[in-house]
Amino acid sequence: MRWVILTLIALLGLLQYRLWIGEGSVEELYALRAQIQDYRNEIERLRSRNLALAAEVEDLKTGLEAIEERARSELGMIQRGEVFLQVIERQPGERP
Repeated sequence: MRWVILTLIALLGLLQYRLWIGEGSVEELYALRAQIQDYRNEIERLRSRNLALAAEVEDLKTGLEAIEERARSELGMIQRGEVFLQVIERQPGERP
């Protein structure tokens, strides 16, 4: 009878070890849940980025204003009849 009790106590100890420390433990479960939450946050960030890019693509396909704005800001282009003025501000302490 004593061997049966010792065997059951040893078995209980092994199961507790596996539950708290071993493979598939509670700690690993919490780490996996945190990793899943990080993935969900990343997916949401990428989804909103994709929506913004899709809206920009649609705007570029349909509207000339977006194309004109891009040409002005990124390429430095101007329309016919416009005058380009570049203002260079002096740095503090710079002599004229």
